[in-house]
Amino acid sequence: MYTNLITREGLDKLNKELNYLWRDYRPEITKKVAWAASLGDRSDNADYKENKRLLRQIDSRIRFLRKRIEAVKVIDYSPQQVGKVFFGAWVEVENDNGETKAFRIVGPDEIYGRNDYISIDSPMARAMLKKEVDDDFQVKTPVGIKEWFINKIEYK
Repeated sequence: MYTNLITREGLDKLNKELNYLWRDYRPEITKKVAWAASLGDRSDNADYKENKRLLRQIDSRIRFLRKRIEAVKVIDYSPQQVGKVFFGAWVEVENDNGETKAFRIVGPDEIYGRNDYISIDSPMARAMLKKEVDDDFQVKTPVGIKEWFINKIEYK
């Protein structure tokens, strides 16, 4: 189950993708389908079949984006968050081996294509919510419980 939270930047990215698909990409593919259909027999027409399949995928993604954009709640930064880990925070953590990681806690729609973002639904994010700098927290992983230490919290 997804949490229906998103940052302002994430919502802008979803809207940008929706606009691109609806206004640019879909009309382009629709023209290709019309051209391929005008060639005649559609049963043996690879261009027609492939572009129709692509059009169905585009329409499916557009439906998903429209529903998702309506469902999500934008969470903006609040000065009350300073010093604690909440949604939208950039956090630097370190484990006992000295390994450090830095990431931002965001909604599940924003993590794809980014190695420095983690979902609010992830075990790591859930374990560190409301923690402060210098706090320890534990994360349950498939190989056991891991201990982490918060080095830095920022809201940019």
